[in-house]
Amino acid sequence: MTDASHQTLGDSAATPTPMRAFERFLSIWVLLCMTVGVLIGHTAPGLADIVAQLEVAHVNIVVAALIWVMIVPMLLKIEFGALRRVTEHWRGVVVTVAVNWLVKPFSMALLGWLFVRHLFATWLPAESLDSYIAGLILLAAAPCTAMVFVWSQLCRGDAYFTLSQVALNDTIMVVAFAPIVALLLGVSSITVPWETLVVSVFAYILIPVAIAQGLRRVLLRRSRKTLDTVAAAAAPFSMAALLATLILLFAFQGATIVANPVVIGLLAIPIVVQVLLNAGLAYLLNRKLGVAHCVAGPSSLIAASNFFELAVATAISVFGLRSGAALATVVGVLVEVPLMLIVVRAVNRSKHWYEQVSRDSE
Repeated sequence: MTDASHQTLGDSAATPTPMRAFERFLSIWVLLCMTVGVLIGHTAPGLADIVAQLEVAHVNIVVAALIWVMIVPMLLKIEFGALRRVTEHWRGVVVTVAVNWLVKPFSMALLGWLFVRHLFATWLPAESLDSYIAGLILLAAAPCTAMVFVWSQLCRGDAYFTLSQVALNDTIMVVAFAPIVALLLGVSSITVPWETLVVSVFAYILIPVAIAQGLRRVLLRRSRKTLDTVAAAAAPFSMAALLATLILLFAFQGATIVANPVVIGLLAIPIVVQVLLNAGLAYLLNRKLGVAHCVAGPSSLIAASNFFELAVATAISVFGLRSGAALATVVGVLVEVPLMLIVVRAVNRSKHWYEQVSRDSE
């Protein structure tokens, strides 16, 4: 990418843009899709069965196609050349990477064990406890790579830090996601076939990244404006694919949800605790290290949010469309948007307090 292109990116990203009404009320659309999915599951169970059988190497073809449509437009925004800028705010990078990869997956495994296997075990289906924990681990094992750009803009975060941190997380995710998930599921006494997990990494990380970066190069040869125009035009398809995936998931989970409506509320609790815990930890660590607020904000948001698209897809591939793991990851989608808006508000309102002792890293 040329210097001019970098300047354009910096100028456009530096000005916060308001969240679109659709994104602001994403939780409502998710709730509607859940309802539609449950209704379909009860009125047309045969349709759900047909879709469930369309698999290759344990990867559902329909869901995989939807996940690609969902992820590729988001990955178009990621410029891996931004990795060379990670040293500019190295303390913020260290905090974010440490929380994302050394704290978040392990804290979620602990919270899953505490809430699902012990505190809530009486109210949850006994045969699904392991699957629920697995879904929570999958949700926490991959940091967010898409909506982070929205959160960063809302808290007036440093555009280059956000871009470089997301690129770094995607690079780490390629090699670390499968081993961390396998380790934690093993510790939780849940057997996961390595082959399926590796296929999921290829299907839902490597291939979409390759497609997006190839398309990005082609578009940038024309102009930065062309890339931005295509990415903006593709964004609605990304959200539509997300909602279509949720309808499918809840069509397969319909019977379980109707029989146990309290399950969703109970699974949401450890997710809420984990998001707030990691956001607060990253924010306070950045303050302790004297990191600028424009870096600490997106750092805490990246540390708290999850790549739920990958989590949902992997849960489907590894455990199945009707599994408790798939349901747990979908609950993560439902609660993440309102939670992240709360974190954004807390970051913005605490700026004066933060900067009382924060030392500019520059």
